[in-house]
Amino acid sequence: MNTIILILIIGIVAIFLIKSFNRHQSSKDNESDVYVVRMGQAVKADEAFEASSSRDLNRMLKAVSTDTNPIDRHFLLQTIVDETYKKRKDQEMRRICKEIGEKHLSEFPSIAQPLKKEFENIFPRVTTFQHLATVYSEDGNYDRAIDICKIALSYDLHDNTQSGFEGRIERIRKKKVKHQNQKD
Repeated sequence: MNTIILILIIGIVAIFLIKSFNRHQSSKDNESDVYVVRMGQAVKADEAFEASSSRDLNRMLKAVSTDTNPIDRHFLLQTIVDETYKKRKDQEMRRICKEIGEKHLSEFPSIAQPLKKEFENIFPRVTTFQHLATVYSEDGNYDRAIDICKIALSYDLHDNTQSGFEGRIERIRKKKVKHQNQKD
């Protein structure tokens, strides 16, 4: 009789532990699902979102090939440019900054409308344009730097300086003239 009671108690405890473990596991699984609102819809965060949020450059570079929505694509590319721009004295970082920056610029026409719509018809700050213009200007490629500023102006972007991209263009032009005068 004692043996039967002991077996029943062990069985009940085992069932309780199994159910408790399963409940804990399923709540853990639910906690790992992160959702973000994109274009008015809650969507599961993808690798592009996770990578740009991590700011881990290697992870972000791998995520460039990920299919994603235009919003997360924008922030992934911009974050890569931001991170490599900070380290642009390193030639490899400078190369990546320009490569991904150019990719961002080439994709921006398809990103622009969804991005603007996502932020209630106002663009968030888009730092890729100013960073890329600065890098090209530092490299002496003044015409490309000016072109990038003009592209930014065509989207009504602002670089958060007092004179905006218009002033940036003027500063680059002056730098170009000074550089040409030093050559002569």
